[in-house]
Amino acid sequence: MNIVVNTRLLMPGRLDGIGWFTHEIFRRLAADHPEHRFYFLFDRPFAEEFVFSRNVVPHVLPLPARHPFLWYLWHEILLPPVLAKTEADIFIGTDGLCSTRSKVASLAVIHDLNFFHYPDALPFWVRHYYQRYIPLYARRAARLAAVSEFTRKDVVDRIGIRQENIDLVYNAAQEDYTPLSPEEQAQVRREFTDGADYFMFVGTIHPRKNIANLLRAFDAMKECRASQFKLVLAGASMWQDSEIEQTLQSMRHREDVRFTGRIPTQTMRRLLASALALTYVSKFEGFGIPIVEAFACDTPVITSNSSSMPEVAGDAALLVDPFSVQSITEAMLHIANDAALRSRLVEAGRERRRLFTWDKSAQQMWRAIDRTLSSKTASSLA
Repeated sequence: MNIVVNTRLLMPGRLDGIGWFTHEIFRRLAADHPEHRFYFLFDRPFAEEFVFSRNVVPHVLPLPARHPFLWYLWHEILLPPVLAKTEADIFIGTDGLCSTRSKVASLAVIHDLNFFHYPDALPFWVRHYYQRYIPLYARRAARLAAVSEFTRKDVVDRIGIRQENIDLVYNAAQEDYTPLSPEEQAQVRREFTDGADYFMFVGTIHPRKNIANLLRAFDAMKECRASQFKLVLAGASMWQDSEIEQTLQSMRHREDVRFTGRIPTQTMRRLLASALALTYVSKFEGFGIPIVEAFACDTPVITSNSSSMPEVAGDAALLVDPFSVQSITEAMLHIANDAALRSRLVEAGRERRRLFTWDKSAQQMWRAIDRTLSSKTASSLA
């Protein structure tokens, strides 16, 4: 069988959510199924580290697709001839995109529909493209996969796809995310926060991530409890957000806030495993990978009570209203003041993380591939 996969987001040193999803699942599937050939499609010269095994054939489409207009050309003009040339049995759009001009069975992976819920958080052309083409491709695909039950229900409600035609393929934490010893944690604190305990945010610095309210809550927490606590925010800035900048400038304790920018995975893991708690209070998530990464590191979690986050966190996190600074502040104070609570959350996280592993996700994806090939027509979805 010839399995063609969109691997445009496999970029060395720049793997984010979809990139890691693609990396971890298809690294396993290629190894587990040597009887099949996997064609990995890139939009620029690829790194050899992503050619995972002998049955992986890399192919570069001659157009760097980094803009909505180029996304359209890549999928509608360049992709169909490649699918024909490779005699593809299935195309997997790991970013939810496929092609309307090919009759090859497609499996589109939907990570979230944030462009419907928070359209103003995206640039105009990105928002327009997603709102127009994600539903179009979802209806054209032979089958869909969703990364959470919340996202699956969202696709059913907003796009009109039948639930039985959407498979669950969860995200997970990378194997590098493991706990640190107390001595190692102390060394990390010395390196990054002058030895102080800290709360941590992991993710892109983006309006949907609710950074402004997190900054306000941290400032309020410091007012309520005099301490040396810091707040560390690790991740690249995706788009400029004036609200974050204005909030930061208005803080009384802004000198206790650290923005690291994009950092290597190993550094991220050390920081997360040494944090007092992960504070992941996003407005909206299709899954929320940092939650399970924190579980893997034995780090307590504060997260939002909305979208997919309660589904992922279960009883292993403090759930807060992301739109209430007071709610976030109170959770941070509980974590800071209650060692027994922190221990309870760590124990619950150890149990919870067993539900989300890349090995399980790869098995879920393979079942979705098998079901896609068994699907008769794309029209049976809608």
